[in-house]
Amino acid sequence: MGRSNSKAARGSETAAATGAGGRTHAQGPLSRPVGSGLAELRPDRDRPAAWSLLIDGAPQSLVDLADPTHLGFEYQRRLGHLIDLVAPPGRPLTVLHLGGGALTLARYAAATRPRSRQQVAEIDTALTELVRAELPLDRGWQIKVRGGDARSVLERTPEGTVDLVITDVFSGARTPAHCTTVEFTTLAARALAPGGWYAANIADGGALPFARSQVATLGAVFPELCLIADPAVLRGKRFGNLVLAAAHTPLPIADLTRRAASDPAHARVEHGRALTDFAAGAAPATDATAAPSPEPPPGVFR
Repeated sequence: MGRSNSKAARGSETAAATGAGGRTHAQGPLSRPVGSGLAELRPDRDRPAAWSLLIDGAPQSLVDLADPTHLGFEYQRRLGHLIDLVAPPGRPLTVLHLGGGALTLARYAAATRPRSRQQVAEIDTALTELVRAELPLDRGWQIKVRGGDARSVLERTPEGTVDLVITDVFSGARTPAHCTTVEFTTLAARALAPGGWYAANIADGGALPFARSQVATLGAVFPELCLIADPAVLRGKRFGNLVLAAAHTPLPIADLTRRAASDPAHARVEHGRALTDFAAGAAPATDATAAPSPEPPPGVFR
């Protein structure tokens, strides 16, 4: 296609690269106190309309205003695979996101599955206001952000109404204890429509005691589950994210395995006997026994 010199064409290209009304790289990075700490928006070096969100130095989200289907973080791509596979391609979903950040996954679901209805629970209302102002959502997307605790929102979710519950709840760099328990997982299972899935992003390292306990926790509620993670994390070589998926019906393990293996950052899918062995000896977390996810080691985000 030939290059156009018209002002209209150049204006269209600029809008596509920045997102309508969104922050531009020419405006530079932004730091602002929010309820959960110091929020930073940093321009992405490789994508002219993309921004990273950090809270107290910990990476939380990456958003490309020109391409909401771009998932720059490894764990987000793995959750994106679940959004892709939970229903036939193009079918609208009802999704409950527990934890909002910069709303990356809600944007992805809205772009890949038009007419999806999504609700996001984000306790940090100041962060939501910052994201809406600087990284605005498309007005046509059906995304409602509720300022409240994730578990409280989950408790109020009507039974059997959600195709996918995604838990990505972090206070700083740790998942709060009350969002890691059998009781919490039971609430998520109650919210799911027939055939629906539950997914959770967690972080752990070393011998992975928290991840093993979370496998046992989900296994106490759901008969089908799998774990998706970087092999180095699974071997205890580094601290990182692990994604858990659970359901009352069989998960598409073969499709998930192919997608995880083809990612730029290769991941392994553990399920069945291997996952049972992984969690062997770990006790499910309950409201009486749960602890937050572990503190990341110093320098892990540098």
